Amino acid sequence: MKLTFVGADHEVTGSCHCIEVGKKRILVDYGMEQGVNVFENAPLPFDEASIDYVFLTHAHVDHSGMLPQLYARGFRGQILMTDATADLCSIMLRDCAHIQMQEAEWKQRKKKRGAYIDDGEPIYTMEDADGAIRLIVPFHYDRIYDLCDEVSFRFTDIGHLLGSASIELWLRENGNEKKIVFSGDIGNTNQPLLRDPIPTKQADYVVMESTYGNRIHTSERVDYVSELAKILKETFDRGGNVVIPSFAVGRTQEMLFFLRKIKVGRLVEGWENFEVYVDSPLAVEATGIFQRNLSDCYDEETMELIRQGINPISFPGLKLSITSEESKQINFDMTPKVILSASGMCEAGRIRHHLKHNLWREECTILFVGYQAIGTLGRALVDGVESVKLFGETIDVNAHILTLAGISGHADKNGLTDWVCAFENLPQRVFLVHGEDETIKSFCKYLHEECGQTTYAPYSGTVFDMVADEFIYEAEPVAVKKKEGSKRVSEVFARLLAAGNRLLTVIAHNEGGTNKDLAKFADQINSLCDKWDR
Repeated sequence: MKLTFVGADHEVTGSCHCIEVGKKRILVDYGMEQGVNVFENAPLPFDEASIDYVFLTHAHVDHSGMLPQLYARGFRGQILMTDATADLCSIMLRDCAHIQMQEAEWKQRKKKRGAYIDDGEPIYTMEDADGAIRLIVPFHYDRIYDLCDEVSFRFTDIGHLLGSASIELWLRENGNEKKIVFSGDIGNTNQPLLRDPIPTKQADYVVMESTYGNRIHTSERVDYVSELAKILKETFDRGGNVVIPSFAVGRTQEMLFFLRKIKVGRLVEGWENFEVYVDSPLAVEATGIFQRNLSDCYDEETMELIRQGINPISFPGLKLSITSEESKQINFDMTPKVILSASGMCEAGRIRHHLKHNLWREECTILFVGYQAIGTLGRALVDGVESVKLFGETIDVNAHILTLAGISGHADKNGLTDWVCAFENLPQRVFLVHGEDETIKSFCKYLHEECGQTTYAPYSGTVFDMVADEFIYEAEPVAVKKKEGSKRVSEVFARLLAAGNRLLTVIAHNEGGTNKDLAKFADQINSLCDKWDR
């Protein structure tokens, strides 16, 4: 009865955990890595074609995005998830495949022009996505199902996304039974639309996320409607757009919930009839799924609106953009508006086009409403970068860069603590995953010292025996290797870094020099940057 950790270990994305019980081989999540990855992932401990089952906690790409590759490599077992997650995955996996094929086509064009780039083959195709979707088997919340002699399971609402779940697995092998719980991404409390996370009472072992294990969202409940209305009015009064990079599934629908309240309350004085564009085919499809009254996922406030015949995420002035031509027309209309577009971290999709048209305009606002991973364009903008490169063009960042403080689909440190401390008896071990390196270390220490939990933060490749309650192998961190290149290239790049550091030293030494000399020096530096920043 072995548990192997493969992905999202001391990192936030790329979830993947493996179980071997009896002769059954099981994955829990198989997600795509996003942003900068610090550590190498160990390979799966068994051949893809030999896997019997995959359990999926929820539809977000960092948990589900590699399922088509699993199919491409021979997997033909069942993929088990909740009903709502099945609906969302049916569109999200196809969208992932579309992006993979687009990126591959772009790389192939670059390579033909002589650019040094990889072969440009997609990691999977649309046929692979369709194949994975055909293997999906949906289940209801809160029921215990017997899967086979070795496994029973239950999905419990974890309040992170429509259909998201923690997964309870009862494992049986040679007369031994162990219960392991995978938290999935634990939702924040008091989110729009969704119910709060439902705790689990019993477990021998827990595999738990820790994304915000070192952070408290806010000490008070934020009035997001008022905050958002204030941002809209200030931006519209300047004559600008409010551009919201937003995850197509989940966060976009939450923002529509807030915007409906603003519209109904006429809270943007002088701009009561402002228009809202949802510019993402995936977001439009996902919004349709949210609108199909999946009542076992919604909170009481949302259900009361539905009982009154009110669509909680629709309102006058909402426009859905499907085609690329419709998307382009949005930026030709100079009337102040709200633009919701994916991706949420600005790494791909139509949002990059909207940033190109709005970042340089000081009257506009770019409003971030979700987590921005290290290494993403969204993180760079939040951290105050002065210019960015989009589609080969350098764009100055003149727009107002704001964050809607506290809004998150993830529980903070307090929420995570409440969830894990709800177990009636202390689990034998709590394994922490899904957190940046320093975050996961500090939360691991906190749960052990302050809450009495037996905690461990595994690195990828760690293997644990749940019957013997001992580690078979404790992996060490393996740093991601840099891109291949000649030693000579490495040496020259080191010289360039040294020259850059020397330049900073020279600049510091010239503080207080004459204006004429400093201006000449600045012009020379900018001239060199213009020459090389292509």
